[in-house]
Amino acid sequence: MRIENPVPCWIKNYFTNSESLNEIKTLLRGLSLHTVCESARCPNISGCFKNNTATFLILGDKCTRNCKFCAINTRQLTGMEAKPDSVDWQEPFNVANAAEKLNLSYVVVTSVTRDDLEDGGSNLFSSVIEQIHNIGKRIEVLIPDFNGKRDAMRNVVDAVPEVINHNIETVPRLYDYIRPEADYSGSLSLLETVKELNPRIITKSGFMLGLGETEDEIIDLMKNLRNREVNILTIGQYLRPPRGKVKVAKYYTPEEFEQYESIGYEMGFDYVVSGPLVRSSYKAEEAYKRNVKLQNPNIK
Repeated sequence: MRIENPVPCWIKNYFTNSESLNEIKTLLRGLSLHTVCESARCPNISGCFKNNTATFLILGDKCTRNCKFCAINTRQLTGMEAKPDSVDWQEPFNVANAAEKLNLSYVVVTSVTRDDLEDGGSNLFSSVIEQIHNIGKRIEVLIPDFNGKRDAMRNVVDAVPEVINHNIETVPRLYDYIRPEADYSGSLSLLETVKELNPRIITKSGFMLGLGETEDEIIDLMKNLRNREVNILTIGQYLRPPRGKVKVAKYYTPEEFEQYESIGYEMGFDYVVSGPLVRSSYKAEEAYKRNVKLQNPNIK
């Protein structure tokens, strides 16, 4: 039996500012909102909450899939398992309200996967985008694959968020084990479809290292994303969630993450964020501004 490697010194959690954590949690609970920061046990939660930033999690906090790497609550819709929450159409207004109270200029919104819904939750995403734009703020959405339904993707694209993110998560060889209900080619197709529907929308994707992938597989994955004209790339370390069954195969060093960041820029990505504690929304606004600057060099 393989023994999991000990956690290295460069992997640290920053859960020190309890006052900031409690204040934002109180605000979110008062608006019946969830954050992926809490649900996915993000290692950067304290730093983000301290700076009044959060990634909102819509469509409840129960996912209909069971990805092995994830800490979000999963509910298989079989037997006596509890079903996901009903769609809350007040949620877009609550997210906008929270964004104003936190004085956010850039809002990041994601969701659990809702295979139980015909539209996969895409109409609620569209409504959230509309409400955030109504209060004069920019928005990035991290979307599920909607089971490849083009109409669902169109719902989101037609709302014209500034950035559409869809994470590829890992290399194709590991999908059957790590993401058994997802499809690598389908995720690539989704990112391609966004550009087909609206070439002006910035696209983004990310993946984890430490699940057993090889260097060649990592490079091929990055090439696949760039061939779909993905603009922004995030790369982070897989960290085993509580009660998680998948052990960390390798802890990559900060220097190795820097190497993949350099490779990403050489491939032509507009912005690459690569590091042990990097997650999808890490430096999201900075990445967006960098991309806009590249497209419009006269903007200060």
